[in-house]
Amino acid sequence: MMESGFPCVASAWESARIVLFFRRTGSFLLSILQIGRRFCGPPNSGNGGYVCGLLSREVEGPTTAVLRAPIPLDTDLNLARADGGAALMNADGGLIAQGGPARQDLPEPPLTPTLDQGRAAGERHLGHTQRIHPICFTCGPERETGDGLRVFPGQVEGAATGVVACTWTPHPDFADADGTIGPEIVWAALDCPGYFAWVEGEGRHGALLGTMTGEVEAPVLAGREYVVLAWPLAREGRKETSGVALFDGDGRRVARGHQVWITLAPGGFGLRPRAAAATAGG
Repeated sequence: MMESGFPCVASAWESARIVLFFRRTGSFLLSILQIGRRFCGPPNSGNGGYVCGLLSREVEGPTTAVLRAPIPLDTDLNLARADGGAALMNADGGLIAQGGPARQDLPEPPLTPTLDQGRAAGERHLGHTQRIHPICFTCGPERETGDGLRVFPGQVEGAATGVVACTWTPHPDFADADGTIGPEIVWAALDCPGYFAWVEGEGRHGALLGTMTGEVEAPVLAGREYVVLAWPLAREGRKETSGVALFDGDGRRVARGHQVWITLAPGGFGLRPRAAAATAGG
């Protein structure tokens, strides 16, 4: 079987994932990449939404990405592209995550939040008063502006329990040369809010993102203020599903998604009041 290698061309989004080289093996196009520690969810694993968003770059249209194992940080990984999808594997060929055309309908948001609603809801974010997941790329309050996304959703006043929102202004450091924010960053911004939608109704508990289906419907631009919205959908055993969406300042939806979260205790046991210690997902 013939194999050929060629260098990749640098682009702005490659500062987010370190692409070392491409090689073609048979019908597969293979990249070797690393997920930098900056893009963690749990302290020693990649942010789930970020990795799902990376996979979405390899798929035309709405994408379903499934996380199969913890995502190693600062380690060479293989990204194989074939048949309109992609798979992320470790050096031994073990499957870490895979993405392909959407297998899940995307939910309709229960409301279109205004910037004022998003700002007010963000003030009620639990992480402002409780230590939940301090270094997460998405929701970690200990991450500085331009290093982490600092997405802090809280309950929307007057909305159903679990409908959470906040504002988010993408930092220019996350933008491509034309000012556009890549899908891996947009998907990351939508990651943790789906978890907090359930925390508002169920109390704090541990959960990890298992599957995310999403699409970026319009360009997301650095320096503009957006509103992140999330809401609970259904609970089945250890699975909690959430809807997530992103709106611009004029109320236009620019991205949306569906998430499946896996709670860390069988049947949801171990759900605790918000005042108790817990681990956020991501």
